[in-house]
Amino acid sequence: MPAIDPGEYDISALGPELREIEDAEELREILAAERDGKDRDAVISLVESRIEKFEGDDGETDADALDLTEMSTAEVGNALTDIDDPAELESILEREESGENRDGVKRLVENRLDSVRGSEEGGEREEREPPEERHPELDHPTNDKRHVRALEGGVYRDMWVYCETQAGDLVDVSKEMLGKARELMDGYNEEYGGDERVVAVLIGDDVEKHTDDVIAYGADVVVSHEDARLSRFQHKPYTEIFCDMARAGATHEDGESRGGRDEAWRDYDKPRYVLFPATNNGRDLSALVQAELDSGLASDCSGLYIEDEVISNPVKTGAAGDKKNFERVLHMKRPDFSGFEYSTILCLDNPTREFHPQGASVIPGSFDVPEPDAERDGEVVEHDVPLDDEWFRVSVTDHDRLDEGVDLTGNDVVVAVGRGIGDAPTRGMELALELADQFEEADVGVSRGIVTGSYQFEGHVERYTTEDRQIGETGQVVAPDLYVAAGISGAVQHKVGMDESDTIVAVNTDPDARIRDFSDYFVEGDLFEVLPRLTEALKEGRTDFASVAAAGDAAATDGGRPAGTTPDSDARRTGGEAGE
Repeated sequence: MPAIDPGEYDISALGPELREIEDAEELREILAAERDGKDRDAVISLVESRIEKFEGDDGETDADALDLTEMSTAEVGNALTDIDDPAELESILEREESGENRDGVKRLVENRLDSVRGSEEGGEREEREPPEERHPELDHPTNDKRHVRALEGGVYRDMWVYCETQAGDLVDVSKEMLGKARELMDGYNEEYGGDERVVAVLIGDDVEKHTDDVIAYGADVVVSHEDARLSRFQHKPYTEIFCDMARAGATHEDGESRGGRDEAWRDYDKPRYVLFPATNNGRDLSALVQAELDSGLASDCSGLYIEDEVISNPVKTGAAGDKKNFERVLHMKRPDFSGFEYSTILCLDNPTREFHPQGASVIPGSFDVPEPDAERDGEVVEHDVPLDDEWFRVSVTDHDRLDEGVDLTGNDVVVAVGRGIGDAPTRGMELALELADQFEEADVGVSRGIVTGSYQFEGHVERYTTEDRQIGETGQVVAPDLYVAAGISGAVQHKVGMDESDTIVAVNTDPDARIRDFSDYFVEGDLFEVLPRLTEALKEGRTDFASVAAAGDAAATDGGRPAGTTPDSDARRTGGEAGE
C-alpha cells in the first residue's frame, strides 16, 4: 500500500503531502497507484519530479553524467540545484557553450555559479537603500506611512475575513471564507501551538444583525462598523475604516503605540492574514486596503494553505547563496492562463521590510459553505472612529437596482449546454430544463458560445440563455455535486467555471473533445438522444449510465462509478488536469 492514496487528493492538496515523503520507493508506489487510478498527467509529472529529487547517491547529481543534449532547460535547472562545486558548474557551462549553446541554460548555470560563489565567500549582505533614497525624483506614496515604516519587528496575529453584504444579506462567499479560515486557523494552532483567531469584519448600514451568523460560520471575533452613510459601498470610507481597524494595535514594551490606539481585544500591530471576496466590490477593497497597509495581494485565489517555506532568493534572504526558512506562510493558489495552469503566490518579508497582512481575494464557489453552529461563542467589538465628511465627497443621488440575475452556485446539480444544441436550439434548451427538473436543487447554465452566438430561441426558453447564466472565466464559477455538460467542447475558459464539480458528465459527438480530459464520465453521442434517456432513467428511478450510453457509442470503466452504474457499462471514467 502506498503511503498516501493520490486519488483522494486534487493536485493542489497533493503537493504539500508529497513534500513530507523523502523515500523514492514510497513515491514510486504512489506513482503506480495514480497510474492505476485516475492517471492524471499533472499528478504523474509532480510525483516523477519528486522521485528524481531523491534518486542517485544521497540525492547528489553527477555533473559529468549529465547529457545536456538530451535535457530540456527545466531539467537542467532541476539538476543544478544539487550541484555546489563551482568547478563542476564551470564544466557544465563549457559543455553547453560548445554544444547546444542555449541562452536559457547558460543563464541558469551562471546564476547557480553566482549563488554558490556567494555562499563560499561568506554571503556578505548587501545593504539595500530604501526606494525613497534610491529614486528621490519619483513620487513615493508610502513614504509618509509612518504606521507602516515603524513596524520593523512588528507583531502579527489572527486571520481576518471581510464579510461582504449585498442588499442587506450576507453573500455566500463570505460564509465560504469563514469556513476556510476556521479550517486554516484550527490547523495553524495545532501545528504552531498557538491560539490565534478568525476575525470577521462587517462594514455598512445595519450589518450588526449578521453578528450571530458570522460567529456560527466560524468567527471568534466580530469587528463591525455601522453608519447610515455606509449603506452603499464606497471606496474611500470602506478603505479608511478597514485600515483603521487593522492598524489599531498594541502599545509595546518601549511604550510607543506603533499601530495606532490601544484596543482591549487585541495585542498586535496588524493582522497576520486577511481574506476578501473576489467580487466586484471585494476586488476593489482588497487592492486599496493592502496598498494602504503596504503589503501584497494575491487576487482571485481558489486554494489556500499555511506551511513553512525555504527560500534562496537573495532579495528575500539578503545574500546570494543563503537560504532562509519563512514560517507560517499563507500559500495562495490562483488559476493562470484561463485555468490551464495554477500559480502559488507567497507574500514574504524582505531583509529590511515586513509585509503584513498576507492577503488574498477568494473566487466565489472555491470552498464549501460550512454548516453553521449556533452554539459557538464569539466576541463582538463595535469599531468606533469618527468618519470624515471628506470621505463621502462622492455621493449617489439616484439609482435603479438591476435584476439580481441568477445564482447557480448553490445548486446540487447544474445542467449546462453549449454550441451542440445548434441544430435545434430551442429543443436543446428544453431537454436541459427537463433533465434539471428531475432534481430538487438544480438549474441550467450555458457556455459563452450560447451567449455570444446568433441562435434563435423561442420565448419560453430565451431567459435561460442570457449572460447571467454563463459559466466560465467571464461568468459564474460553480462546484455542484453533479455537472452535466451537453454539447460543450471544453475550452479552458469554461473549465475555470466548473472544474471543481464533484462529478462531471459530458455528452458530445466528438470523441476527441477536450472536455473528455477532465470529465468523470464521457458519453459519445448526440445530446438530443442522450439527454432524453437520462431524464427517462431518472424518472424511473434508475441512475445507471449503461442504458444511457446506449444512445451513443459511449464511454467508460467501472472505476469510481456512481450508485447504480453496472460494471459492464460502456461509460469511460477519465481523469486528468488538462485544459478545457
